[in-house]
Amino acid sequence: MLPFSLEPNAELVDPGLTAVLDWFRQADPDGSRMARVYRETFDQLYDGQRTGRYRWDQLYKTEKTHYGTLIEINLQREFKFDDGLVMDYQIAGHEIDCKYSASAQWMLPPESIDHLILGSVASDVKSTWSIGLVRATPENRNVGTNRDRKGSLSALGKSRIQWLFKDALMQPNILLQLPEDQVARIFAPKSGQARVNELFRVATNMRISRNIIATVAQQNDFMKRVRENGGARSTLRAEGYLILGGDYSSQTAVARALGCIVPEPGELVSVRVSPVDYLVDNSVELDGQLWRRIEHGHDSRAVAPKVVSQ
Repeated sequence: MLPFSLEPNAELVDPGLTAVLDWFRQADPDGSRMARVYRETFDQLYDGQRTGRYRWDQLYKTEKTHYGTLIEINLQREFKFDDGLVMDYQIAGHEIDCKYSASAQWMLPPESIDHLILGSVASDVKSTWSIGLVRATPENRNVGTNRDRKGSLSALGKSRIQWLFKDALMQPNILLQLPEDQVARIFAPKSGQARVNELFRVATNMRISRNIIATVAQQNDFMKRVRENGGARSTLRAEGYLILGGDYSSQTAVARALGCIVPEPGELVSVRVSPVDYLVDNSVELDGQLWRRIEHGHDSRAVAPKVVSQ
């Protein structure tokens, strides 16, 4: 007997699917854990610290096909799913086949019939990801004509996907958001320190992750390229730049006062400031002086103040 039923004039009743949905809603109610998995899997595949890559089209074809395998592995590491007996996982006592496709055209083998599919799609360009559940019943599935008899979801099957999260946001890849000429400007210098300096000059008021810094620096000690005493913080202070970290409440408070993007933990935001004589919008007092945020094209002739970590 199948673990679901279709009553006359009723919607599909699937207690197993409902149980797995409820499990995920308790384990990750806001999707933050999954968002981190998708972001880290893109970064893992790019391997930017060693390769300098940051775009999907820079990957080899074999690497692109490996993304789905990595998602399957990394989701299991994050959520500690039990191994399945016949499928990839067991979640809430139910067999789950994990599928990923950049186009949401999940290929379903014959052995997945009547099992639950945890299917996902993600776009680094859009900084979005989606994940949902559907049961691979014969009516939900197109029968493949190839030798392995793999098929995809039918139109009916697609309409029955229960989305846990649809077009949810993940940490952005700012190197995909900047114009190409600005990215070229960042990568032009030969030294890692000079490239990191240029990153913070160009990518102002944007969430800069540690992985982006590693990709630009391409050095083991990449965070050293940000710190005071020779790093970007001390070099760019002379040009009026503050580099604010999301790991410190005092620095996120400064970001809020300046009206700029507030960095999350593990992120940095670069903002250019200029002194003012009276309180205005997007201004903050630091070291006994009022400072305001200025945009590109405005000149700052003052050395920016130091911002304490706590």
